[in-house]
Amino acid sequence: MASVLVNLTAILSLAIPLLLIFSQPHVALSTGGTEDEDGFYVLDEPPPNLRSRSRFLASVIKKGTHCDLVNNNVCDGISANNGTSLLRCCKTHCRNVLGDRNNCGACGQKCKLGELCCNGECINIAYSADNCGKCNNKCSPGLKCQYGTCGYA
Repeated sequence: MASVLVNLTAILSLAIPLLLIFSQPHVALSTGGTEDEDGFYVLDEPPPNLRSRSRFLASVIKKGTHCDLVNNNVCDGISANNGTSLLRCCKTHCRNVLGDRNNCGACGQKCKLGELCCNGECINIAYSADNCGKCNNKCSPGLKCQYGTCGYA
């Protein structure tokens, strides 16, 4: 009986870490560069109706800023980060519809598993020659994008 328990313990000690590793989605691909990682958006042009003591503060919107479509829409179609972001008020928060996987191209349009939002379009970055492994990563002529790598052998 004791040997059965020892064998069972040994098997479980090997099986549980493997189950934990393989139950997590394999992330071999980059999340791309279109989703802003700084925590704020720098507006290309400050909105004329926003009053602030500082021109810098008037030209910055924090990522996820609260907005209201009717009364306080601070991010309705505003271009930011040198044209790489387009802010929209999705539900009650400012979102970049050019790089947000949950609001890709428009509020509420979600990308599928394995896709990233590249310039407002859901792209399968594992096999896209123009967005291989991450947004805007083009493969050299003659090389195919396979598994998010150009020229995978």
